[in-house]
Amino acid sequence: MDEKIELVIFDMDGVLVDVISSWAWVHEHFDVDNDDSYKAYKDGEIDDMEFIRRDIELWKSAKEDISKDDVLDILKEIPLITGYYDTIPEISEKYRTAIISGGLKPLAEYIGSDYFDKIMANDLEEEDGKLTGEGLLEVRLKDKGEAMERLLSELEIKKENTAAVGNSHTDSPMLEKAALGIAFNPSDERVKKAADKVIKKKDLTLLLKKL
Repeated sequence: MDEKIELVIFDMDGVLVDVISSWAWVHEHFDVDNDDSYKAYKDGEIDDMEFIRRDIELWKSAKEDISKDDVLDILKEIPLITGYYDTIPEISEKYRTAIISGGLKPLAEYIGSDYFDKIMANDLEEEDGKLTGEGLLEVRLKDKGEAMERLLSELEIKKENTAAVGNSHTDSPMLEKAALGIAFNPSDERVKKAADKVIKKKDLTLLLKKL
């Protein structure tokens, strides 16, 4: 990688863990779906907070007293992307690292607390050991570029000194802002167009050759 790079930012779902959506993984566990609310969100009829509320409501309909620990136990079953432990520790030794994800923060912290300097993702509000039904929004799915700007300001790092790794169109703003954008196992054309480099195979060890 260019010696000027100081920070490497990763998306989580589809990049660090082998699942398209950590939220959808929990839906599948409870045999519920959020098709209606996803369409409403995609069409701009509801915002991120309402989208999160509706997702949590689905879980509470299946398990009324659900806790964050219950959700984390479900998330722990998600497999890591091939090469995670051969790649992420090495990168974290060379550069500052961060996760910016619209996925679930309990999972991001579970897999990444040992390796990432900063984790930005969306959390679940809990009171007296139960989910309240409210979310804690840190990353708007449609505006990861804004989350990246906040991160860079906090860490006092310029975008010219940043690399970003993502797999879908929602990651495109990060890849476009970064000095080095890498599309990993890309799921659409938009993220490939936003990238400087593309890794088509789902193997994180290949990232070491691009950095």
